[in-house]
Amino acid sequence: MHGGKGLGSKTSKGGFTKDKALDSILNVEMVKGKSAEEIKQIWNQYFSAKDMVYAVIPKEKFDLIWKRAQECPSFLYALPRKEGYKFFVGQWSGTELHFTSLINMQTQGETAANQLVLYHFPDLQKEKGIVLMTAEMDSKFLVPHEAQCLGNQVQLFYATDYSETYELVKTFNHTSSEFKYMSVISELGQRGLGRELRPLKFKHFNHESSYDAHGAAMQHQRCACRPLEI
Repeated sequence: MHGGKGLGSKTSKGGFTKDKALDSILNVEMVKGKSAEEIKQIWNQYFSAKDMVYAVIPKEKFDLIWKRAQECPSFLYALPRKEGYKFFVGQWSGTELHFTSLINMQTQGETAANQLVLYHFPDLQKEKGIVLMTAEMDSKFLVPHEAQCLGNQVQLFYATDYSETYELVKTFNHTSSEFKYMSVISELGQRGLGRELRPLKFKHFNHESSYDAHGAAMQHQRCACRPLEI
């Protein structure tokens, strides 16, 4: 792992890294001789001490997410708050997923600043069968466990095996006049998430590969982060 911002990092508006590269975090050449499981352990160990969302995603699962991201590049997410729910819009830009609050999008349009960015790195996807993910967030608007909740929902809506769940994403993108905001909250409840949004667990990578999103206050009442089998 590299320290600091890493090699070749560029800062974009809002303090987020522009064109973030995997080799700014991980010595890619060094890990080429390691197994996927060893790389997963390195990635998890490095980020486990940081208040940051991160994951090791199986190739097959990311293939599905990526295919659907091309078909439906944006979606509305509901973040549990004490006073109810706050809505965020997630917009894919390449393998980055940019989040801003719905109210920001409504008032500022395309100039709305990012509040969370999920960075997916497919560098090792072909050779090792995994995609590494990490994130940056604006701590003025989000805390780590809230960023984790949004990351969990990406897996729920874009990697789901339930056609009716992904149907909401398609409706939002292609027949937006029929989309109902409350349908997102309803779906979270039906999938057993609701106000206790928890990390999704992938079964397809070494049988026990978790979506290892990490955040401080993981047992917070608004987002109790415990493993969820899917």
